[in-house]
Amino acid sequence: MVKSMQWRIAIALGVLVFALVGMLPLKEKINLGLDLQGGMHLLLKVDTSNLPEEAKEDAPLKALEIIRNRVDEFGVKELSVYRQGTDEIVVQLPGVTDRERARELIGKTALLEFKLVEDNPDLNAKAVGGEIPEGYELKDVEKEKILLKKGALLTGDTLVNAEVKFDQSRFNEPYVAIEFNAKGASVFSEITGANVGKRLAIVLDGKVHSAPRVNERIPSGRASITGRFTVEEASDLAIVLRAGTLPAPIYIEEERTVGPLLGKDSINSGIRASIIGVALIFIFMVIYYMFAGLIACFAMALNFVIILGTLGWVHTTLTLPGIAGMILTIGMAVDANVLIFERMREEMATGKHMRSVISFGYDKAYSAILDSNITTLIAAALLFQFGTGPIKGFGVTLTIGLLASMFTGIFVTRIIFEILSGDKNFTKLSMLKLFPKTNIDFISKRWIAYALSIIVLGTGLFVYLGRGEKMYGIDFTGGQIQEYSFSQPVNAEDVRKSIDAIGIKDATIQQFANKNQVLIKTVGDEAEKIGEAFKASFQNNPAEILRVEKVGPSVGKHLKKNAFLALIWSLAGILIYVGIRFKNIVFASAGIIALFHDVFVGMGALAISGGEMDLNIIAALLTIAGYSINDTIVIYDRIRENLKLYRKATMKEIVNMSVNQTLSRTILTSFMTLLAVVSIFLFGGEVLRPFSFVLLIGMISGVYSTVYIATPLIISWQSRHLK
Repeated sequence: MVKSMQWRIAIALGVLVFALVGMLPLKEKINLGLDLQGGMHLLLKVDTSNLPEEAKEDAPLKALEIIRNRVDEFGVKELSVYRQGTDEIVVQLPGVTDRERARELIGKTALLEFKLVEDNPDLNAKAVGGEIPEGYELKDVEKEKILLKKGALLTGDTLVNAEVKFDQSRFNEPYVAIEFNAKGASVFSEITGANVGKRLAIVLDGKVHSAPRVNERIPSGRASITGRFTVEEASDLAIVLRAGTLPAPIYIEEERTVGPLLGKDSINSGIRASIIGVALIFIFMVIYYMFAGLIACFAMALNFVIILGTLGWVHTTLTLPGIAGMILTIGMAVDANVLIFERMREEMATGKHMRSVISFGYDKAYSAILDSNITTLIAAALLFQFGTGPIKGFGVTLTIGLLASMFTGIFVTRIIFEILSGDKNFTKLSMLKLFPKTNIDFISKRWIAYALSIIVLGTGLFVYLGRGEKMYGIDFTGGQIQEYSFSQPVNAEDVRKSIDAIGIKDATIQQFANKNQVLIKTVGDEAEKIGEAFKASFQNNPAEILRVEKVGPSVGKHLKKNAFLALIWSLAGILIYVGIRFKNIVFASAGIIALFHDVFVGMGALAISGGEMDLNIIAALLTIAGYSINDTIVIYDRIRENLKLYRKATMKEIVNMSVNQTLSRTILTSFMTLLAVVSIFLFGGEVLRPFSFVLLIGMISGVYSTVYIATPLIISWQSRHLK
């Protein structure tokens, strides 16, 4: 065995070991995203508008530390709390599905104040009657109205501890015992000593929890907060008091909560779609390419291991779109194998020795594989740069998958074939051939194709623009969606009546094929009110909340801007790369027009089907962009090769020849990639259905536009014109 082969085998084995170490044990190395295990994603905004100029910069940092401390004590595993921008904080809580408790714990300001209760009965009577004296405020405590002096005698700044205790005299009722530091204890001692016989109210975030009478000076610096708490409420109150007071109000700008039931369904759907999609591809490859197909299947299995191993090493979070990205890269990995095998088939037809067949097959396919994968990588990188949450996960998985597919498709399979070529009995590769050599004049049909495209694009654009704001999901417009699962089928009209009864008139109700599930879209945060309404209206048909997603209007604008920036930059990046690689702006421009064609066809199909534009759809459109140019580049590569071989041929002849030569590859790779996409569409669940539908339409359009848009445009613009 030659030395270079030894090194190549060592590299391949090294990558395999790297992947296996990275992925095992799988459960410890790869975290499941919120959409797969349930949990909450919150984007919080620190409101610094009312702070002095010198305190605005420090407030978000202090708020970040306080929120992190609160969440740490909440007992969440694999939590994530980090700052975003100047005044935003992202909180991710895997496995947490009690959204009201989590929102209360995180968002509570926790401003603790001790205020003196006015004991003048005349003054109290006037206040209850509506004449509140200046410098006072009227509050409720345990069904009693009390008048407080506005100025706080002591705040929670000097608090050092807060813990839950139980009052045995009140049937073990929980309360929160607090303790001050030396400075706070001294002040508290003075306050209680000066106000013996008076009542001292304990106020948290403006709410009076208790107002006990001071019987004597309290020098210990200890006090208690009562208020008919449950154990959980007392525990949460102790947590926020220990963590400290937020320096400014916190607003929830974005929320994405996934219940455990939907998370479990998502895992099952993702696994089912993965198995079916990959199995269909493997079966077809083995039937069509026989022994070579087995080698390709081994390479794709290794590709899957490398993806999981790399995800394990970087400790990334696997999301549902991430699973879709894995299935998609497995489908797209076939492209490299098909390109190589079809090139090898051409070389075998000339009677070359197997060593030459293998060498020429890989060398001639290399440039097309490299160019097509790099253009898709550009789209994947921009998904990561501009995407958020699950979309970043899709971009990461797609990037790793594309790199892995190039490694396994070009490097690993070549090692196997070259080892086999050393056997004197290895003289040929048997393959099926469903597609005979064709000589179709595609270019002559280009004007019909142009007209058809204009009609399709015009119809889609008309519907898209006609739907206006309804075309966009809450990711871009703001609002809230809640998805519920009832134990029995429910009538959408009954759901509407239940919501109307609580005064919510602008809700949009969508019912799935599964009549047990409904999705409700509202302008404001109405999940709690709707949940209570369902409990009252459907007492014999309880509903479980599957997910809640809320996006504030400012966040929606930001997401919309970033999403379309990602789309524009990806197109610009692909245009520049193709122009440089082919040294021909005509090729690049024609490819970009075809790419735009496919993206707009996908958008039009979404509009006609009644779908909404959201972050998942942007991911689908960017994937279509990468796939479309991928397909186009393969034909461009053959045109470039034929221009050198057939110098006397017209551009029309060369283009037609190139399309016909690559037709079998175009059909085969598109078919197998579509197997993966169809499996996502049919078995990936409701969340991924719009995503996979747009992918499906866009990829079918990609095959059409490569043949009838991208290549004919070269003829129209190329200086070497028709004879």
